[in-house]
Amino acid sequence: IIVGTLLEVGRGRFGPGYLKEILKGKNRKLAGPTVPSRGLCLMRVKY
Repeated sequence: IIVGTLLEVGRGRFGPGYLKEILKGKNRKLAGPTVPSRGLCLMRVKY
């Protein structure tokens, strides 16, 4: 859900703050598509 929504933000469908609104509102229907887990991996963590 998070990755799918971020992809939509990157494509310009949603604004940069949209993910925060989705998570606060807890309405799955407003989020981007669910993305298959194939190929998703954590590349790095920055603090």
